[in-house]
Amino acid sequence: MTEILPVGKLPLEWMRRLLDYPISDPRVRLGPGVGLDAAVVEMGDRCLVVKADPITFATEAIGWYAVQINANDIATTGAVPRWMLAILLLPEGRTDRALVEEIFGQLRSACEALGINLIGGHSEVTYGLDRPILAGFMLGEVEPERLITPRGARAGDRVILSKPIAIEGTAVIAREKRAELLPIFGEEFLQRCADFLYTPGISVVEDARIAQRAGRVHAMHDPTEGGLTTGLWELAEAAGLGLRVEGEAVPVYPETQALCAHYGLDPWGLLASGSLLIAAPPEDAPAIREALIAAGRPAALIGELRPPEEGRWIEREGRRVPLQPFPRDELARLFEG
Repeated sequence: MTEILPVGKLPLEWMRRLLDYPISDPRVRLGPGVGLDAAVVEMGDRCLVVKADPITFATEAIGWYAVQINANDIATTGAVPRWMLAILLLPEGRTDRALVEEIFGQLRSACEALGINLIGGHSEVTYGLDRPILAGFMLGEVEPERLITPRGARAGDRVILSKPIAIEGTAVIAREKRAELLPIFGEEFLQRCADFLYTPGISVVEDARIAQRAGRVHAMHDPTEGGLTTGLWELAEAAGLGLRVEGEAVPVYPETQALCAHYGLDPWGLLASGSLLIAAPPEDAPAIREALIAAGRPAALIGELRPPEEGRWIEREGRRVPLQPFPRDELARLFEG
């Protein structure tokens, strides 16, 4: 019998095999791989950083959303996001001029705010869709000596978390499930959750800049699908290291806790754009944390990268449990249900 795959990312072990192929161009500094946020190509005195990511869950603010998500992954390499292309697929029978104007306006304003040029792409009304889908393609640049990749993390590095977890998942649930949640939580609560997109915000571009100014950074990774747990596992996996995570040190907004409790979701596995994982030497990590806090970004030291033979663990309430990636994001599970 043919296996039908569920909603969400493809299984990690399968992706590892699919991406295991040689890259013939020696200028490729970083190619595809599990836990790798973007590709990097040497271009003389600059490295070109390239990222592609779609927006499929959220329909509100989809243009603004696509810019943030792609810019985040560029920023995790130490690069500056510069140029964007967008592929916009619109649903047949549901698309009017106002919708198109709104999405393009979001793209332009979000790019302008981050100093990014929108330089092309494609748009069409597509058969078989029930909502817009926007696939972003972004490029950035960085000096070779300032390039940061997930493979740069080292045993002994402390792991810093910038901003509490599941910011994006909280906002998406509040927006997409608003009608059924309104009688339970009320307008004020749901609006506050929906506005998590902007405050505290799902962008980590400035978080990455603050961290680099405050101390040495060996690696950065923004947890997305599969939440913090998967993001931590991907950070350790990319560097081939073990990891010890202090469960009690991980902050969660009360709004996130409330929505997750209502739907029976685990916030550690919920869509997590807005948080940034930073691997830094132990002597630099406290200064990076303090710089983030001073800039209005709650930050916590949540763990330590260890030699690979020590494994990957979460220590919580005196117990030690293995750190394993979520097989699928909790948001995908909610929407499919």
